[in-house]
Amino acid sequence: MKKKISSSTSSSSRFDPDFGTATQAIKAIKAGVISSRELMKHVFRRIKKHNEKINAFVTLNEEQALKRSRKADNSLTTGKIWGPLHGLPILIKDQFPTAGLRTTCGFPELAAYIPKENAVAVDRLLAAGAIIVGKTNTPIGASDIQTYNKIAGTTNNPWDVSKTAGGSTGGGAAALAAGLGFLELGADLAGSIRTPSNFCGVCGHKPSLHVVPLQGSIPPLPTLIPPSLNFAVLNDLAVAGPLARSAADLKLELEIIAGPAPEDALSCRWKLPKARKATLKDYKVGYVTDDPFCPVHPEIQTIMSNTALALRKEGVKVKEGWPEGMKPPETFDIYFKLMAAFVSQSPAFTDKVINTLKMLFCMPYGDYYRNFVDGLTISHKDWSALALRRLASRLAWQKYFKTFDAFLMPANCVPAFAHNHDRNMWGRIIESSDSTRYYAETFKWI
Repeated sequence: MKKKISSSTSSSSRFDPDFGTATQAIKAIKAGVISSRELMKHVFRRIKKHNEKINAFVTLNEEQALKRSRKADNSLTTGKIWGPLHGLPILIKDQFPTAGLRTTCGFPELAAYIPKENAVAVDRLLAAGAIIVGKTNTPIGASDIQTYNKIAGTTNNPWDVSKTAGGSTGGGAAALAAGLGFLELGADLAGSIRTPSNFCGVCGHKPSLHVVPLQGSIPPLPTLIPPSLNFAVLNDLAVAGPLARSAADLKLELEIIAGPAPEDALSCRWKLPKARKATLKDYKVGYVTDDPFCPVHPEIQTIMSNTALALRKEGVKVKEGWPEGMKPPETFDIYFKLMAAFVSQSPAFTDKVINTLKMLFCMPYGDYYRNFVDGLTISHKDWSALALRRLASRLAWQKYFKTFDAFLMPANCVPAFAHNHDRNMWGRIIESSDSTRYYAETFKWI
């Protein structure tokens, strides 16, 4: 028998199986405070209790997860540790194929799709000893800042089920916030890690491009293009990354899933650098709380200002304002057109979007949509010009970070908002306590 979990036991056994961190869970398993199977059963009990209201999952893996957790415990008794995530219950966004476990990415045509292989990042998590609890919900094609689809329905925010959990990694963020798992593998092209992490109050990290391989991820549909040849290979914007309940857990997961893709393994290496400073007071941090290009909700401004004040009280050198020469409208113009060019690799998606956006040109926000269509149909010459502008922006940030160690800014201009599944996504309106926003405005801080 394992020790009973109790707040009155020694500090080594004070592990909260509901909302403890992944790092704490792993230590508890290895120390015998709780077995992997006990923890897994506890997670599924919580899912049965809470998931009906939240609807974070598309597919659960209960039978196989319990079998695997028993093997993890048996292995541990013989002194064999599978890896740094030994026996840990984790979550996988339904965008990433999992061998033998249904993967849909919200597409009705994939409702019964059972992959034969894992995505590269999934393989790395499993090799580290993790055990998959289930696949978390995502909008169709992982292409919305809310999470809903015809297969699994709508994912609700655990803090207020009338509000969205964000998207497209909304299922994973909601599950973490509700204590239904310890780590999530997510992905981000247009805020898909950052927005749901923000709305659900968990930690999310969008790594730099190509730090974590996207190979195997959906879209495109695996029925059209083999997973090993998907557009992740040609990707210049989207990334895979971790979500968790602590920053330390983000680092833990990132160090496992990061590294060159298999085809690049002989020519590239990846190593997370050590912190540049020894103590907090040695750091220099820049920040902004608002910008006229896309005004930020007052509640978010207050949180950002309070964060800067707290850092200043700890001795951190804090300076407000954008880096020299950085202009949000210019940056957004580059990003939005490049994003449109990226998604245009999917012809079916492109045709659907163009037909929809043509109807919106007469709206007050018509220029915004026209720019997106320009990106969908961009020539290689114009794409190259955008890429050069992007490079100039990167160099400006590199120069800035020679002096500053971090830059703080809002993850979005609004807090979590009420569910809005208007059929025409591009014409949606967000009602918040301070103003009425066009749905598309939320991309400006991404």
